[in-house]
Amino acid sequence: MDAGRRPTSGNPIHSRKVKAVEDENTQKPSDALPLHIYLTNALCFTVFFWVVYFLLSRWREKIRTSAPLHVVTLSEIAAIVALFASFIYLLGFFGIDFVQSVILRPPTDMWAVDDEEEEPAEQILLKEDARKSPCGQALDCSLTAPPLSRPIVSSTKAVGPIVLPSPKPKVVEEISFPAITTTATLGEEDEGIIKSVVAGTTPSYSLESKLGDCKRAAAIRREALQRITGKSLSGLPLEGFDYESILGQCCEMPVGYVQIPVGIAGPLLLDGKEVSVPMATTEGCLVASTNRGCKAIHISGGATSVVLRDGMTSTCC
Repeated sequence: MDAGRRPTSGNPIHSRKVKAVEDENTQKPSDALPLHIYLTNALCFTVFFWVVYFLLSRWREKIRTSAPLHVVTLSEIAAIVALFASFIYLLGFFGIDFVQSVILRPPTDMWAVDDEEEEPAEQILLKEDARKSPCGQALDCSLTAPPLSRPIVSSTKAVGPIVLPSPKPKVVEEISFPAITTTATLGEEDEGIIKSVVAGTTPSYSLESKLGDCKRAAAIRREALQRITGKSLSGLPLEGFDYESILGQCCEMPVGYVQIPVGIAGPLLLDGKEVSVPMATTEGCLVASTNRGCKAIHISGGATSVVLRDGMTSTCC
């Protein structure tokens, strides 16, 4: 029993071809420069600097003899022409966009798209991709299996009809997201404060000063933010952090915290003592650059420090 395969299309699928149409009458830079490119560059450099030296020496001689500058000889005219020619070549050699766009500009029909071969290729692609593909945007859509082709049976004996079981469509299970609910530590009084923050009657930044409890204020602000935006902050931890320590210092209106890696920089010679500086940061190479700065300060004699009211490490003075 031979199983038949799915026949392929008669016309192969050709990729999009872009061919360069060159004009026979187009002048190329290589046509104007019959010499080897290295010899041409060396010749133009030599001619340019030699002509500049020649013209400057002639100009100096005319100034000494009080001769008019506009009166030029045949050799000076040839030197001026060679100067302009070599200067234009050097501009093109160093890749000046203006000169390349004017002198070395390609023709408008340099690139042409072979539309005759592109149209049948697009039609073949549309026919090949006409099958239904599973939906990847929705989560509850059903995946329809492609239709199974019935095998072609070649045999001398009579074979009855082959009945294939129809495959059941596979349904992707819905992913349940955690519902936005209030924190377990919030009570009825906190619920009223949350509603007032959502309504805008109570400013979010004044919760710490009104409640006197920074952790409670962060929990209320967090829940109000979830209700306003309609997004869950369940992935952002709230418990296990001292919110009193950041009040009025390095973060305002907190709703949680994240874990940041801590690096060490130093030793830093501070007030005559060698200390190490812990740095919690996610910025690349910041600890390494600070470590080099600590070494430079240590070599230069150290630094002095002053403790301000915030008690927060900023920069070395």
